[in-house]
Amino acid sequence: MREVVLDTETTGLDPASGDRIVEIGCVELLNHMPSGKTYHQYVNPQRDMPEGAFRVHGLSEAFLSEYPGFAEVAEQFLEFIGNDQLVIHNASFDMGFINSELDRVSRDRLPMSRSTDTVQMARDKFPGAQASLDALCRRFEVDNSSREKHGALLDAELLSEVYLQLIGGRQPDFELASEKKELVVKSVTGKTRPARAHAASEAELVANDAFVARLSNPIWKK
Repeated sequence: MREVVLDTETTGLDPASGDRIVEIGCVELLNHMPSGKTYHQYVNPQRDMPEGAFRVHGLSEAFLSEYPGFAEVAEQFLEFIGNDQLVIHNASFDMGFINSELDRVSRDRLPMSRSTDTVQMARDKFPGAQASLDALCRRFEVDNSSREKHGALLDAELLSEVYLQLIGGRQPDFELASEKKELVVKSVTGKTRPARAHAASEAELVANDAFVARLSNPIWKK
């Protein structure tokens, strides 16, 4: 089973008002385990970078001007995600931006049914608890110390670890184990001791008969 953990960075919060994607990061999962295959792309939004968004991800208008626009990377991006399920933290946000960009280049939109929302998963599993990516990293002891600012690929990698914990932890198939260990049985030799006698002594037999004689209708005499 193939899944793609996906994250985006943007110029703001609302694609309908002209905000654009500036970075895409994807991590491939095969049978719920990272395959090592990723997709990462900075995207020129072809507009200014608001100060608030810059503080979040640190991607300036000047830096992004060196990269292609979404129209130039759309085919490669769609090829990477294929028709597989997308694992996204706050899926409605990222899916809204992706579909807005796809509309601009006259490509088919991605249905929401293709997304698995880890925010909703976390809220269902831990009602009332914080469901941010940082909070879930703390809960599952996922090291996010390198996350000084938001970054699409880094966040997708962190989310892939969080997602595996949300669905029950790492449970790779036995076939995928990198090493197979043989059970080694060692024979141990030592001195043998003769069996002890277990028959009752004469005194023990007399004491037992005396005890049984005091019982009312003992089953031993039936």
